Formats: sequence, structure tokens, C-alpha cells
Amino acid sequence: MTWLYNILSGFTPSILNYSWLSITIDILVVAYCIYKIMLWIRETKAWTLFKGFMTVVVVFAAANLLNLITFKWIIQMTFNIGLIAIVVIFQPELRKALEQLGKGKYLTFIKTPDKNITDLSAQSAEEIVKAVKIMSQAKTGALIVIEQTVSIWEHGSSGIPLDAIISSQLLINIFEHNTPLHDGAVIIRHNRIIAAACILPLTKEEIGKEFGTRHRAAVGVSEESDAVVLVASEETGGVSIAVNGDLRGNLSEKQVRAILLHSEKTDASEIRKTKKKRPLSIRRHKKYDKSI
Repeated sequence: MTWLYNILSGFTPSILNYSWLSITIDILVVAYCIYKIMLWIRETKAWTLFKGFMTVVVVFAAANLLNLITFKWIIQMTFNIGLIAIVVIFQPELRKALEQLGKGKYLTFIKTPDKNITDLSAQSAEEIVKAVKIMSQAKTGALIVIEQTVSIWEHGSSGIPLDAIISSQLLINIFEHNTPLHDGAVIIRHNRIIAAACILPLTKEEIGKEFGTRHRAAVGVSEESDAVVLVASEETGGVSIAVNGDLRGNLSEKQVRAILLHSEKTDASEIRKTKKKRPLSIRRHKKYDKSI
């Protein structure tokens, strides 16, 4: 809390020790960082907590100006403990921010080799599309995760290792009712099915009552990685896709095929092309396309 007290007490930098160019660059960098942090916070639950934090800061500033010694001491002690509490409370948001930073293009020189980059062949994509179409028509629930640059083996290890060639018959058989592997997700890497019956994390975001556990799991794993996740609904037969925490339903066979064939370039902006803006980070369509 001392740093805040020093600022409010009249902290004055020695401008004469710096050139105008360095001062300008410094201000622009700080402004850009604050802008990006504000954008990130607004997309998370931390926004409400951040507004509460700023309210406390304003109250402390007022107490400092009015020289309310006891009140300042109470707030200062609260802040000293609160700094640790903030790290604990914001742990999921901080982790997500660091993961997004690691997936960015700013640190490409320390990225891992391209061994994890998805290069889904046309044959593999066609087999997946065929399987999803058949399962959709039969209203068989399915959850297929296609790994991209971020490894999700921590979730793959929770299932049954397979290391099998992708085929529509195998995918249909895996998700068939009352089979040992149907309850869970299939993970695909390098044109091979590496595991089935995998347990995925569920999103904490509200995605709507019309979506079940498979959809929540699809959004959950897409929030933690850049994987492309396909979901076939057991209730409606509709097909959805989740990328970077965004969920979209009403997918046609043509749309699924196009996305899979370009999965290494797929991002959230591609998923949002035909969606209307909504206040939630998860967008959805009320009706599903029956053409797939």
C-alpha cells in the first residue's frame, strides 16, 4: 500500500533526466498496456471485482486528502492482505491471460517446434465429417477434440490411449450407446485418434440451458487451448463447434468440412463471421440445421 500512498502524496518523476522521445514512448507503452489489460478484464468476471477495487482506491484517496488516520490505517491493512487475496481470486483469469500471451505471436522465437500444429488431411477431415453426419442423424452424442498448437495431453491422459487411424466407422463405434468408450471425448492429433473416453474441464461461463455437459466441456477445453472441438447433440442432433471459448451451433456439413480443412488457421474471428453480437462470450443459435 506504500506505493499508492506515495503516488497520492505527490510523486513527481524527474522529467529533466529523460528525453522527450523516451518520455513519449514510455507513455505510449504504459497506455497500451493499460488499454489491453482493461479489454482483458472486461471479458472476464474480474471486471466487477476490478470496479470494486477502484472504488476502494477512490475511498482511500479521499481519506488521505481528509487526513482520516484511522480509516486510512484500516484500508491500508486491508490492502496489504488483499494483494495476496487478489492473486488467489484472479488465479483462473491470470492463468488464462498468460496462456493467451504464450499463444501469441510476440514470443515466436521461444515457441515449441511445429510438432503439435494440426495438419488435418482431406481424408481425415472427410472421415470426421461423415461420422458426425451419421451420428447427428441418429442423435448420437459425440465430442471430438482436434489438437492444434497447444498440447492437451493432460486431458488425453485421463482417457484410454488408442493411437488409431481416423475412420468414420471407428468414431461411430466409439460413441455408440452403451459401449465402454462412448462417455467422454475423443482427442485427435497428427491425423490419428490418440485417446478416447477423455475427461475435459467444464466452462464456468453461462452458455444456456439448451446446451448440455458435452457443450460445456467443449467450451471448457477451447478456453484452455486453441483446439477445435466438434459436438454432436444427443438431444437435438445438432452440430456445434467451439474455438477459443466461443460456441456456435447450426453448422452445416459444408461448414464443418471447410473448418476442418483449414483448422490450423481457424480462430475465433472465423467462428464469428455469421453470428450476431451478444453480451455473453458464448454465442448460440436457438435452432439447429438438420442438413448434417
